Amino acid sequence: MQAEMFQFSQLLPILPELFLAGGALLLLLFGAFGGEQSTPVVTGLCVALIAAAALILLLSPNYGVVFNGAFVQDAYSVYLKILVLAGSGFAIAMSVAYARSQNFDRFEYPILIVLATIGMMLMLSAGDLIAMYLAIELQSLALYVVAAINRDSVRSTEAGLKYFVLGALSSGMLLYGMSFIYGFTGQTEFSAIASTLTEERASIGLVFGIVFLLAGLCFKISAVPFHMWTPDVYEGAPTPVTAFFAAAPKIAAFGMLVRVLVDALGGVATDWQQIIVFVSILSMVLGAFAAIGQRNIKRLMAYSSIGHMGYALVGLAAGTPVGVEGVIVYMTAYLAMTLGVFACILSMRRKTGMVEDIQDLAGLSRTNLPMAILLAFLMFSLAGIPPFIGFFAKFYVFIAAVQAQLYPLAIIGVLASVVGAYYYLRIIKVMFFDEANDVFLPMSGEMKIVLGLSSAVVVLFFALPSGLIDAASTAANALF
Repeated sequence: MQAEMFQFSQLLPILPELFLAGGALLLLLFGAFGGEQSTPVVTGLCVALIAAAALILLLSPNYGVVFNGAFVQDAYSVYLKILVLAGSGFAIAMSVAYARSQNFDRFEYPILIVLATIGMMLMLSAGDLIAMYLAIELQSLALYVVAAINRDSVRSTEAGLKYFVLGALSSGMLLYGMSFIYGFTGQTEFSAIASTLTEERASIGLVFGIVFLLAGLCFKISAVPFHMWTPDVYEGAPTPVTAFFAAAPKIAAFGMLVRVLVDALGGVATDWQQIIVFVSILSMVLGAFAAIGQRNIKRLMAYSSIGHMGYALVGLAAGTPVGVEGVIVYMTAYLAMTLGVFACILSMRRKTGMVEDIQDLAGLSRTNLPMAILLAFLMFSLAGIPPFIGFFAKFYVFIAAVQAQLYPLAIIGVLASVVGAYYYLRIIKVMFFDEANDVFLPMSGEMKIVLGLSSAVVVLFFALPSGLIDAASTAANALF
């Protein structure tokens, strides 16, 4: 039998990842030979690389399967990859001024973010357990370094160390779960695993594997009870790094979680659905109550992020195309809201340096009214108040839960949302009704762009929802 000839056209589905990988390696050489003075050029070229990869995906997505099913490019992966690229590109742009002021503006930093982004894109297209694990590790190794990138800061080093130790633990759980799934199905490819599973209840060994797999993945999205690292890493890491952690890696990990559960384990949905419901309730409740007493705005955003992952899990628990569509809309809203809030946090600068206390926002409406108004819009959206995008995101996941007859989950979600609204509204109260503090330094140009774009998405979504909803529906149906 004649061997099939390899053709480069077969690699078209993975072209954006190859393009980013080649660009990152060339920029690494350029930075190594050019020294520290090459940092501004490398940073600019990294943003350009990410923008070019997004354009390739938008204009020529090239759907298909390569490497014997290990890499799958479909409407679902393309949509979420564009969100990840947006999160990474804006995170690099937002870190320029901050990195310079804190003396960690090294050429390695944007290259590490590009390498982490490649890992995230591979996570979203993984169609095989081994490919999924390799993609997670590519992303994680870059993120461990980025968390501790500010070597002069004890808090940054501590954040990197905590993230590394707990990340290694989660990787072990993930591998343990994968080995069980492989042992009880004899397959690693998602479609092959799905074909071996029936509507009958899974064997006890397979359930064991699913539990450990979900434990590892819940760490990546910081869902309770695997959320312990989140507040400390968010507070300790440099603020632009926290903004990056809060946005792109969460979306990539969540997208991968949806794919592995729907594609590979859809036949035993009743087994994993119970775990997702349990984790969702814990995340929503802890996110709502633990953030109430926070004084540091980065820690508050950490607990807010845990809560939002809980709300997104409500859509996944439904296990239906409508539920996955709700998850995709939620991830889009979450990205816009998170980047906007972190643009404001990065603009909390005085002559004495950066400030992170919520009380430092006191009287912001009298010293910087545009920033106060836009931050108030973002807080209303995070709280899920209409007509902002956050309300519609919660509405879609709760509707999916109701249609799947998960009534207690939807009710707990609504109640947790009401409790969580308190700490978002408290920030608005501090900005508009408290006595004014010292004036912040003027916002940098890149912060104004990020805050303007994210606010536009948050505020104007209700006027033109159809484009995003249609794209999310197409992406969700690609999985079923």
